[in-house]
Amino acid sequence: MGAGTAGSAADAGVAVHVAGRVRRPGLVRLPAGSRVQDAIRAAGGSTSGADLDALNLARRLTDGEQVLVPGPGDPPPPPPPGAGPRTGATPSAPLDLNAATLEQLDALPGVGEVTAGRIIAYRSAHPFTAVDELLEVPGIGQRRFEQLKDLVTVA
Repeated sequence: MGAGTAGSAADAGVAVHVAGRVRRPGLVRLPAGSRVQDAIRAAGGSTSGADLDALNLARRLTDGEQVLVPGPGDPPPPPPPGAGPRTGATPSAPLDLNAATLEQLDALPGVGEVTAGRIIAYRSAHPFTAVDELLEVPGIGQRRFEQLKDLVTVA
């Protein structure tokens, strides 16, 4: 429990810049394994009008990233660093629900690792024939579907 232990514990954390619709924007330091929701909480919480549905609150943070909390009409936040290969995941090329990797699905707004896994489990049993079949995946309701429908396709 000497200084070496404290130093290694500090090294295991993440420093994240939280900006946008939060009460105290700025740099926050959090333990390794923290989530976007933890960063927002550390910045005093979101302000009224924050569009938290535009973020994946369950996504794990990486050191040095920025979490931008948008409001209505704000452009969507940029993808997080290391969100996975972006081949086929640009706005001009929606993700194919039958071919996207877990990492690519996880990078979609409002889709975390658990929901991405449910999408993959669903397609393993029932390959997608139409985008609206996303509504059959547990955890995807009408609101989430509206966010995703233009970002995905079925090839």
